[in-house]
Amino acid sequence: MELKVDFVQPYEFPAIVDVWEASVRATHHFLKKEDILYFKPLILNEYLKAVDLRCVRDSNNNIIGFIGVAEQNIEMLFIHPNARGKGIGKILAQYAIRTLHSSKVDVNEDNEQAVGFYQNMGFKIIGRSELDGTGKPYPILHMEL
Repeated sequence: MELKVDFVQPYEFPAIVDVWEASVRATHHFLKKEDILYFKPLILNEYLKAVDLRCVRDSNNNIIGFIGVAEQNIEMLFIHPNARGKGIGKILAQYAIRTLHSSKVDVNEDNEQAVGFYQNMGFKIIGRSELDGTGKPYPILHMEL
């Protein structure tokens, strides 16, 4: 099956949040459960509306990965744990770079897999912040192509 990047409709936002939550629980072990509960409604009600959102679907048309871009910055890239390791993240990141003209990304420093992924995609660390965008104590690496 050929994977292709597709648009996301607002009625699909709950499915996007489900992918986000499954992905975060599988990869963001440094987050507390209350942080996930804090971010979940923000993702659904605010963050998804603020980005240019694309996804990859499985053969049953279910969303298995997504990316959100704003102002040339990759704001979110999440893959369902059952779909990891199949090149979906690379497909979405390349799409964001080539089609949406992304050249920057902020990554949780403690998410070493994501840092390595973006470095393999050609991003370099250009800065660091002690706090995330909401003021929580999760250091962020600022990366750029």
